[in-house]
Amino acid sequence: MKVIIINGPNLNLLGKREPSIYGSESFEDYFNYLKEKFPSIDLDYFQSNVEGELINKLQEVGFTYNGILLNAAAYTHTSIGIGDAVKAITTPVIEVHISNTMAREEFRHQSFISPNASGVILGFGLKSYELALQSFLL
Repeated sequence: MKVIIINGPNLNLLGKREPSIYGSESFEDYFNYLKEKFPSIDLDYFQSNVEGELINKLQEVGFTYNGILLNAAAYTHTSIGIGDAVKAITTPVIEVHISNTMAREEFRHQSFISPNASGVILGFGLKSYELALQSFLL
């Protein structure tokens, strides 16, 4: 099974950025933990702060991978293009968020990804990624 985690803007700052919301662990450290915890999954990772690069990656892997975990971060609430890319591909996408976006600012309640995703997991910190990975093993 081949799964990729695609993270959007500012998630490269995990561990440094707003630790009260996002925690103090870097994503690289957490990604290594996930690879150890799920040895049966061929796990890849991609992060970009650029909307078009996220769309390009979705299109690149969206017909050959078994699953995508997508945390488009702020683009979740603004990018019709990313939502359309998720709709256009055949690989199932789980929308993931570290924080509970529904408990935050009103503009974060809108997602252009959710209508096209296979599922949504939010609000469990970095564990949201682990829960999403487990969904592919069911």
